[in-house]
Amino acid sequence: MHNTRTEWDSIGQMKLPADCLLGIQTERARQNFPITGVPLSHFPALVRALAMVKSAAASANAETGGLVPDKAKVIVDACNEIARGRHHRHFCVDMIQGGAGTSTNMNANEVIANLALLRMGHLPGDYAHLHPNDDVNHGQSTNDVYPTAIRLAVLASTGPLCKALHRLQQAFGERAEAFCCIAKVGRTQLQDAVPMSLGMEFASFATTVGEDIDRLRDISQLLTEVNLGGTAIGTGVNAEPGYAPLALQYLSHLSGFELKQAGNLNEASSDLGAFVAYSGILKRVSVKLSKICNDLRLLSSGPRAGFCEINLPAVQAGSSIMPGKVNPVIPEVVNQVCFQVIGNDLTVTMAAEAGQLQLNAMEPVVAYNLLESIRILKNAVDVLTVKCVSGITANEGRCAALLDNSLVLATALAPHLGYDAAARIAKEALASGRSIRAVLKEQGSLPAASIEGILSPAAMLNEPER
Repeated sequence: MHNTRTEWDSIGQMKLPADCLLGIQTERARQNFPITGVPLSHFPALVRALAMVKSAAASANAETGGLVPDKAKVIVDACNEIARGRHHRHFCVDMIQGGAGTSTNMNANEVIANLALLRMGHLPGDYAHLHPNDDVNHGQSTNDVYPTAIRLAVLASTGPLCKALHRLQQAFGERAEAFCCIAKVGRTQLQDAVPMSLGMEFASFATTVGEDIDRLRDISQLLTEVNLGGTAIGTGVNAEPGYAPLALQYLSHLSGFELKQAGNLNEASSDLGAFVAYSGILKRVSVKLSKICNDLRLLSSGPRAGFCEINLPAVQAGSSIMPGKVNPVIPEVVNQVCFQVIGNDLTVTMAAEAGQLQLNAMEPVVAYNLLESIRILKNAVDVLTVKCVSGITANEGRCAALLDNSLVLATALAPHLGYDAAARIAKEALASGRSIRAVLKEQGSLPAASIEGILSPAAMLNEPER
């Protein structure tokens, strides 16, 4: 009995371990929502964001007279510890929960309150001295705290994702430079099309990754508009006069992001449009990244019976039955991550649509899917860069052989012989199994010197001779 304490809420009472930092509302949520097994602490950026919001609120409340300075100080000190990475294990409620995020907000309120009580020399749960709702949550509601914290967590996670994508862009750029003089077959609809260089192909990968970095940075600016200060539905009920701008000022300083208050707090309390837009960009990144990985798998297919124009680094044995087989496992795992992110985007979309009247109660699943998408996408991009792209080598001889034996050389003949004549030469080459060059020489349509000049890699790629 001496190792427990009793707490009460509107539902009833509950015994808790005497020294635990959780409170009754957190414990009820732990029992009510055994859904994903993924607690808040799985996403440190979200825990830090919650701590920063609570710290900014306490500082603003102290300045407006909503909290006595001594209480505000211990709350801020507790929040600072959490923001520095301590006590995260106590943020234990499931990421997906009913109640529009109330369980998350109360988990933060109770942990911060009990940490503050210990600083004041009191026991956890001795809320007569400092209360989770009356003090830590003063002038706030889950409905403005939670979406603000989600926005901050996504903003904080965007930087590492962009840095990972930038490293991938650089790796593709380095390979493009290394492969710039290697001529090969360009393909459309998986059919031979026109000549190109392997460097061009890798430069296009670098460009598409770079474009997505720019789009991520652009769209993240939508998340700097928050509804903090609107409390329950945007009316600011229970907040002190002047609290909202002060809280935003403190939160901008703590987070490093220039935050601004939504123009219509009532609308902002239910609208998740910014999350939908951001999730859409993650989907875009995933679609394009998956296409690149498809290309890498095709270009490396073989090694004897496929394209085999490039070699992917061998990172593990590929089969339990086929000796010597090596699979493109890194592009494959990135493909799967991209599929997951694309599916998460649909979840975010449906959750945003499911809002009703002045609130969207589905924000927990939005937070979970957005943060999980960023996390796994960043990890996948790092793996692709380090374990695959940086070590790709070219099979220059294979590229040359495929190009020389392909029908794409007919395209280079069209300006000299006309489309119809070039098409007849291509048809003859295909039927006879000979090369375009051999058919040309046999027919004598062009002088031998002209043939070599027209069909040289430099001429076909519109480059000066090297």
